[in-house]
Amino acid sequence: MTTLPHVKILDVEEAAARIAPHIHRTPIATSASLDAELEATVFFKCENLQKVGAFKARGALNAVLRLVERGETTGVVTHSSGNHGAALAYAAGRVGLSCVVVMPETVSPIKADAVRGYGAEIVFCAHDEREQTAASVREERGAVLVHPYNDPAVIAGQGTAALELIAAVADLDVVVAPVGGGGLASGTSVVVRALLDRARIIGAEPAAVDDAARSVASGELQPAVDDPDTIADGLLTGLGDLTFDILRAAGVEIVTVSEAAIVDAALFHLHRMKLLVEPSGAVALAALRATAPTVAGQRVGVILSGGNTDLRWLPR
Repeated sequence: MTTLPHVKILDVEEAAARIAPHIHRTPIATSASLDAELEATVFFKCENLQKVGAFKARGALNAVLRLVERGETTGVVTHSSGNHGAALAYAAGRVGLSCVVVMPETVSPIKADAVRGYGAEIVFCAHDEREQTAASVREERGAVLVHPYNDPAVIAGQGTAALELIAAVADLDVVVAPVGGGGLASGTSVVVRALLDRARIIGAEPAAVDDAARSVASGELQPAVDDPDTIADGLLTGLGDLTFDILRAAGVEIVTVSEAAIVDAALFHLHRMKLLVEPSGAVALAALRATAPTVAGQRVGVILSGGNTDLRWLPR
């Protein structure tokens, strides 16, 4: 077992127990046609069917429930392009806390509507002003910031998806997860290195937002892409220092994929598997296809991170 920095397997196991009453234990899906295409056996963890439509419910719930355990009940604030905002609003609503979500002005309307639907207040700002705006809201209202990914409690909560995947599917050789800020990929890495230490971990990233690939290749945290242009709107953010430390220590491989490959993967999920997977989640299948020759004959677990989309990518 390889121990990684910042978050331990015990943290993930405690998170799983803490959030269990509030989440779905999402199903595992397979596709015979994809197995034939890749000459591998692939298992998809369907977090697109999770509460709020994304794995983000896990991390947000763990963070909020820990705050309540510690008596920190002044309300919460975050910045998000959508799924984490909805997840934090949902989690705060479960325990009666106020919630403010700072969102970019370009956010998908369906994701903004979801945040409002769970009872949160939205503050809009420019894409590159989210952290500054959230800090201002926190100071003005005395709320606790729950970071979308660079937070040990959030990372531990996200890791519970991989914990369930490994419990349901034995002997995985490869595990694939999307990478944006790195919360899901780093939480997944903690679990895989603890329970399947020899397994290969692949982080899937749009080529248009390649800071994780550059960071892993250089060994140093690289700046996020300015004004990125990708349909994977849930992966617009750069890695945090905590998530980068974990990914680097875990030996995660970053595979970048084109916009066309992301669309093809999302269409495969929709047409062949009858699953609505947002482009940010379909990035994982796109990366798996890009590495197809290296996974032949292996058992592969893939985390489908979410299903919240207005389908604006379909015309592509």
